[in-house]
Amino acid sequence: MPGLIGLAVILLVFALVTYILGAQGIEGLSMNIAKWRAIIFVVLAIISYIF
Repeated sequence: MPGLIGLAVILLVFALVTYILGAQGIEGLSMNIAKWRAIIFVVLAIISYIF
């Protein structure tokens, strides 16, 4: 899964694993990065659909 959405999914899975293992600092950072990558993907998808 290349691209922004693939990286967002990988970071989301990483955040879930670190949350289960109890590393809240790393989990929060990974979740934040995954969230912003997913938002950027959606915005770019909408822009490419319009144009």
